[in-house]
Amino acid sequence: MRGRQPWEMLLVHRPGGADFAPGAYVFPGGTIHSGDATWPDETRAAAVRELFEEAGILLARRPGGFARDSDSERVRERIAGGAPFDQAVRQLDLAPAFDRLVLFTRWVTPALLKRRYDARFFLARLPGGQSVRPQEGEVTDWLWATPERALGDPEITLVYATRAIIESVATGEDSSRLIARARRLRDIRTVEPRMVEGPRGWEIMREG
Repeated sequence: MRGRQPWEMLLVHRPGGADFAPGAYVFPGGTIHSGDATWPDETRAAAVRELFEEAGILLARRPGGFARDSDSERVRERIAGGAPFDQAVRQLDLAPAFDRLVLFTRWVTPALLKRRYDARFFLARLPGGQSVRPQEGEVTDWLWATPERALGDPEITLVYATRAIIESVATGEDSSRLIARARRLRDIRTVEPRMVEGPRGWEIMREG
């Protein structure tokens, strides 16, 4: 997220042949890798790594302050030299800022689908002094959009879950209030939609 009121969210465009949501705008994300388990919280570690790999944004701290674009460039250089993300971060005396990730919902894909995901969604602010630098191949385009624009612009194709999550944060609150409300959540809601065959064919019914 960037800005306060109005605030915008980052959406990335998947290439047509992507495994997940080809041709749609989605939030940066991905799956847990083995290197993520080297940190105390592998789910948040995966979120930090995937955000960096897909959008070039580094949620990390260095001695004396938060990571900036110059730190992101040094991490990219280490990775280009063969170091995995977790090693590159440690070698540069950086530490993932897990506290900047605010968990606010969890989605599990319908049981009838062959490929299923158990996904956590976090809120996070764009760090000062950093800019978006998407990774070629995984991301073909990106944009900043308010929730209202993302939901109403016919040029922005959204999958069901992405649209539903954007609807849930399109409350009119400024970004500080939204993040503060998410931090106060004690029980994170798990949403597991069902696939139901009706008169108009298969439809998604939301539960949870």
